[in-house]
Amino acid sequence: MALLRTTHDNGVVTYQSPLLRAAGVIHAFSTRIGGISEGPFSSLNLGNPANCESPDPQSNVLTNFERLQRAIGAAHMRRAWVTQVHGRQVELLEPEPENEYAETLDAELRDRFSGQTEADAIVSTVPNVLLTIRVADCVPILLAGVAAGDGQAVAAIHAGWRGVVGNVIAKTVRAMHEVGSPPAGLIAAIGPCISAAHFEVGDEVAEEFVRQGLAAAVVRSPAGGKKPHVDLQAAVRMQLETAGVQRIDDHGPEACTFSNPTDFYSHRRDHTYAGRMAALIAFRPLAS
Repeated sequence: MALLRTTHDNGVVTYQSPLLRAAGVIHAFSTRIGGISEGPFSSLNLGNPANCESPDPQSNVLTNFERLQRAIGAAHMRRAWVTQVHGRQVELLEPEPENEYAETLDAELRDRFSGQTEADAIVSTVPNVLLTIRVADCVPILLAGVAAGDGQAVAAIHAGWRGVVGNVIAKTVRAMHEVGSPPAGLIAAIGPCISAAHFEVGDEVAEEFVRQGLAAAVVRSPAGGKKPHVDLQAAVRMQLETAGVQRIDDHGPEACTFSNPTDFYSHRRDHTYAGRMAALIAFRPLAS
């Protein structure tokens, strides 16, 4: 099914998965609409590009996150995030012994999941913790285990082309299985990203996709162009299906980050002044 574009009461606009909604999983893919940032970062900017000479003040970023969390019913939740490096490292966030809820996570865990750890995916079995990854053209993927008797795990994945050819997705699905959420019980949602029409790559990158069995995602003769293009969303969907995930929501052509500057930031389009969107996911503890 296609993601649903939702305007929340406070003006924040997100995309959400019908499958995850039906399962009661708190989640969202943010847009750039509904925040307080100004200028090239207007308005719901959730992060600054590297080496930006005039970055968005961090106070704006934090206020924007607060607005986003309120919009999706997660104002009370602690966020967990990592420093993304375009790799395939998966970090696991598990409860401390005898400590079930996010408010009791010890200082070491809080530090590890406040940007001090380098990774591109997080798997969590801790209720009420909001996993967060940030994007500006790369593919955000959210996973949740919702089958009966499932381990109640969720995951957030950041996948640029390096992460795709490194198959960070399969590694994350395996990590979900190891904590009690097998692939057949997972729901996946693929968030807005750059479309094939605007993702031109070199021949060497296209060949990497072919070597990884993703030739169907390579467009060899795009209209008006000589270099190959890559359909990242198609590649991610193929990898999810190969990993055994059967229920997948994704987005339509209107959610191309490059071609829709009203809704999305884009690193390839905006370069140094590209803001950041986020994908977020958490689960509530099961009722006793």
